Amino acid sequence: MISLFDLFKIGIGPSSSHTVGPMRAARRFIHSLEPNVEIGRIMVTLYGSLAWTASGHATDKAVVLGLAGETPESIDPNTANSIVENVNTQCLLLSDAGHIRFDPKTDIVLDKETIPPVHPNTLQFEAFSPNGSLIAQARFCSVGGGFIVPEIHTEGSTYTLPDMPHDFSSGQELLERTAESEQSISEVVLANEAALRPPYEVETYLDKIIDTMMACIERGLCETGTLPGRLKVNRRAAKLYQRLTERSLQNDRPAHEVMDWVSLFAIAVNEENAAGGRVVTAPTNGAAGVIPAVLRYYRDFCPGSSQQGMRDFLLTAAAIGGLFKLNASISGAEVGCQGEVGVASSMAAAGLAAALGANPLQIENAAEIGMEHHLGMTCDPVAGLVQIPCIERNAFGAIKAINAASLAMHGDGAHHVSLDQVIRTMAETGRDMNHRYKETSLGGLAVNFPEC
Repeated sequence: MISLFDLFKIGIGPSSSHTVGPMRAARRFIHSLEPNVEIGRIMVTLYGSLAWTASGHATDKAVVLGLAGETPESIDPNTANSIVENVNTQCLLLSDAGHIRFDPKTDIVLDKETIPPVHPNTLQFEAFSPNGSLIAQARFCSVGGGFIVPEIHTEGSTYTLPDMPHDFSSGQELLERTAESEQSISEVVLANEAALRPPYEVETYLDKIIDTMMACIERGLCETGTLPGRLKVNRRAAKLYQRLTERSLQNDRPAHEVMDWVSLFAIAVNEENAAGGRVVTAPTNGAAGVIPAVLRYYRDFCPGSSQQGMRDFLLTAAAIGGLFKLNASISGAEVGCQGEVGVASSMAAAGLAAALGANPLQIENAAEIGMEHHLGMTCDPVAGLVQIPCIERNAFGAIKAINAASLAMHGDGAHHVSLDQVIRTMAETGRDMNHRYKETSLGGLAVNFPEC
């Protein structure tokens, strides 16, 4: 089981694999340098998907922030641009090695030709002495959801955690653990998390994640203006919020109104993400709006909703997200958007079903339905920006999640296709998918949409 502390991370937009991961990698490299060694230059090379969408996904900005010692969790999104500008116009401060000049235009190399040997999201750091000799080198893979792994450890890597009361690495094993222990999925996950840290720390973190998600929605409902990037996409959540609020006061309201609210919540989050705001990777930034939108739907529209229900939602969602991370991928650059919005929808479907009182078999069915109808979804961000079609795609992922939970709860949990089978299918589909449709902006809408 992958811990929910690793799966749900607080960071900044617009991308977990292209912003959060590279920032962490850059910071790790800086802290790995020998103290008091004089550095003359640092060079960063971005390969594969990182190179193709470096500017649109703010990878260049993230690298600078990481080299400056910033972390995705603690940095203030409002000061990020000024930190980058300070480095660009002055110097990069290395804690033990003084100041050096760092110019992203020349010191960040976009290698679009070399095919990374292990993972499409690969970046290399090199530190040179003042006379030009190589002092240190490190290569990292940003494998989705903000996770980073040294390249030499990535191929065939496994995730190792301490022994837990209810070990599971498949959907079938998860169902077996619930049957053996006579516990719900959320209780199984909580027991495992409590084996790593005190239970109150788990609940505190869950509440922090909930608060961060809700705060992101609230910010997105208020902000106006244009999103960064050459597409000049106008924010629309605030106007949509105003219209829905006005319509809610009328007697004649459409039956599908709740769908509009769910879409609004998802759009609000992903506009914040596109603007570089504070979001929760759930399980990625590109899919950051799905789970908050469905969680808000549960809180605001489902009778009997509670704080504990929201915790059970996230605990259950974490179990499902961990299975995808362990057995397939949550990286758009590796398997397309089915690994981002698709996984988020599957997680949200399971979480909502759990919060509404579904049994483990129904929850597993909800997760399976949520992914089954995202299979083959490509990742084709227009202009390399996490905006079109990403923002609206989160809204549809949230609606599908609610539908999946509802369908599953109308049944008894029996179904033909298992969650494990659909996870395996997603992984195989991702391997077969042409690289142009995996976060490179070389195919799909990214080439057929005329930029104006």
